[in-house]
Amino acid sequence: MSEVGLVPFARVALQVSREVVPAYSHRFSPQRFTQPQLLAILCLMRYEDWTFRAAEVRLAEHAELRRALELRSVPDYSTLFRFMLRVEEQMIAQVLAEVVRRFQSRRSAPSQDKRIVAVDATGLAPGSISTFFIRRREQHGGAPMPWRYWLKWLLAVDTRLRLILAQKAHQGPVNDCATLRPLLDEVVECTCIGTVVADAEFDSERNHQHIRQQIGAHSVIPAKRGKLSWKLHGVRAQMRSAFPAERYRQRVHAETVFSAIKRKLSAKAPGRSLTTQRKQALLLGLAYNIYKLWPLHFRLPISAQAFQQSYAPSDYLRASSAAQA
Repeated sequence: MSEVGLVPFARVALQVSREVVPAYSHRFSPQRFTQPQLLAILCLMRYEDWTFRAAEVRLAEHAELRRALELRSVPDYSTLFRFMLRVEEQMIAQVLAEVVRRFQSRRSAPSQDKRIVAVDATGLAPGSISTFFIRRREQHGGAPMPWRYWLKWLLAVDTRLRLILAQKAHQGPVNDCATLRPLLDEVVECTCIGTVVADAEFDSERNHQHIRQQIGAHSVIPAKRGKLSWKLHGVRAQMRSAFPAERYRQRVHAETVFSAIKRKLSAKAPGRSLTTQRKQALLLGLAYNIYKLWPLHFRLPISAQAFQQSYAPSDYLRASSAAQA
């Protein structure tokens, strides 16, 4: 296994988890593995898109990765699965906030600086069925695939750092207009917001007033188009008459983050239950932030950072191994 990439990621994930997560859940714990170790392994699984069984096999194969995680033995796949069911979403959010704090400090970007925050949502697949399989089944079977709910993943992204500041996950499709306010309240705890940019899905006078009065930031949300446009009032009427298109273009950075995650890490939130899928999505966002943090943590040369950002993790490791050989 190459030292560049997977092993530094594991080290940073373990260090960040130890800052927030207690070592053991209770005093009668078997104490074979600590909670930060198990959480770091879950982040590794999302970073490399491993299954639980694949994570057990990979850890058993590579002593260097075990040393980075300070493991004396390899956890069974059932241990990892039970820990994922036991870990709380609030704990994942706290670890995410710790990664954001470290990233901002190492980029000389204090949290007091007011940021442009883009809010957007995307869908994650509940399984690994390819679009090619779906098309072939519909062509030969003569009937479409049975409709299933999918997971909707909502992110608040720093447009300058392209870092996830807060995240939510729930069953889709559903309108996320009411979830904007609690999402931004999480961001305010660790970052000062100057401007909030979101699409028309989050358009409501209540959201505008919450952003401008409670948070003290500017809101850029286009008013929904429809037959009742003459009933618009307040900030929504201002958005219709004089829309700040230049500021609204900053929302593209949220799409960039979604594209990077789905290309480099994963586009799935696997699981048979909604609870499992939600935690898989939140762990995916945490893994992305750690993926952004570890080059700064180990202070790689600029050329190495550019090379790391231009390859997917698996391609990057193969290219590094080939260069060493």
